[in-house]
Amino acid sequence: MPPDTLDCLENGARTPRHTLVWLHGLGADGHDLSTFAGLLLPEMSGVLRQVFPHAPYRHIALWGGETRAWYGFDSLEFGTSEHAADIDESVALIREVLERERRMLPPDGRLILGGFSQGGVIALAAGLAGDIRIDGIVALSTYLWGEVPDKHHALPVFMAHGTDDPVIPLALARSSVGRLRQAGIDVDWSEYPMQHQICDTEMVDLARWLRARLVAPPEPSTGG
Repeated sequence: MPPDTLDCLENGARTPRHTLVWLHGLGADGHDLSTFAGLLLPEMSGVLRQVFPHAPYRHIALWGGETRAWYGFDSLEFGTSEHAADIDESVALIREVLERERRMLPPDGRLILGGFSQGGVIALAAGLAGDIRIDGIVALSTYLWGEVPDKHHALPVFMAHGTDDPVIPLALARSSVGRLRQAGIDVDWSEYPMQHQICDTEMVDLARWLRARLVAPPEPSTGG
């Protein structure tokens, strides 16, 4: 049985202006993305909170036993073999995290949900559901599972993938981008010469995308 709430690693400002929530991949935990995330926006450390939930433990037969996983799956045919009930459970757990984090922010604070691999699947599913107000989705080395909800949030999405990814096929990620765009979602899409990982150039591009959404433009001058 999944837990009622998720344990989370929490870094950054105690009274945040903005919050990023990061979902790790299969077999990892919240610490896996904390170093990467800490390097993205160092100049905002005083106003930025970053939260890293730990996925529940699940039995994954293809893994050979129990590990942290947002959902189980029956084969490597991603897009068709995932356990839908597990995904629904994880989305509900992340919804609780987002609700809590939203309450901590000022009215104009930004809340962005991101994830890598399995975590990206859940980030897209939870973010597009529209239950909680968030301001963007980051989906790295991942894909869109299921259909885009009819009443989805038209959020900005940053998606990126390795051209040599041996885990999640590039074609699956590209088709996911196409489906999101067809649904009217603004997707910033990039490909990098890498495998199932995060590279330095990707981090630079992601940091630029995040700054554009977290840093308010300067007020127009009214000087005389």
